[in-house]
Amino acid sequence: MDTHTVRRALAGALPNQSGKIVNAEDYLQAAVTIPLIEIAGQPSILFEVRSGKLNWQPGDICFPGGRIENRDSSPLEAAVRETVEELGVKKGDIAALGALDLLVSPIGVILYPYVVHITTDVALVPNMDEVAEVFTVPLDFLLAAKPQTAFMETATKPLDGFPFELLPPAYPRGYRGRAKYPVLFYQYNHYVIWGVTARVLAAFIGICQNRMSGYPLL
Repeated sequence: MDTHTVRRALAGALPNQSGKIVNAEDYLQAAVTIPLIEIAGQPSILFEVRSGKLNWQPGDICFPGGRIENRDSSPLEAAVRETVEELGVKKGDIAALGALDLLVSPIGVILYPYVVHITTDVALVPNMDEVAEVFTVPLDFLLAAKPQTAFMETATKPLDGFPFELLPPAYPRGYRGRAKYPVLFYQYNHYVIWGVTARVLAAFIGICQNRMSGYPLL
């Protein structure tokens, strides 16, 4: 095989690449909705408090959503399906408004967020196995809020069986700090919205502040 043949093959193949994340299977892939809902005539955002029965982040505040399953035709379908299951609403009560940029979390999650509108006055019947309670925050409050920022650090540690013999002798065998990343905190009454949920919220609020001024949200 010569260089000309390789170049011709690549010229035909590379433009067809989709830009997908090549190691997506290494991450938990999940989708959430950012639900807009009208409360007393004011646009608000709905949040969930995760049930204490759950193994993953019990008691934390989150948006409706969860893991993308093989049965889901798209991340949006997964987000809406989970919202229906968790809030006890009907699919027809949810209108998808659009997607935010996906978020790749340092803790190993690829998150697909979607802004939706839940029909006003719809009865919410949370699934208590997954949702301890729901609450809403007025959008005006969030537009004016300035989140507190702290930092965490990611680190790596080789596990048993790691082939150190293939690496330089000085390669560290314990934890090795890699990078720090910001963690946001929003406070509303006694609720604290933080972590990945706060990062998604901040992205949504940024869109509202920068691109939707003067337009009704609901």
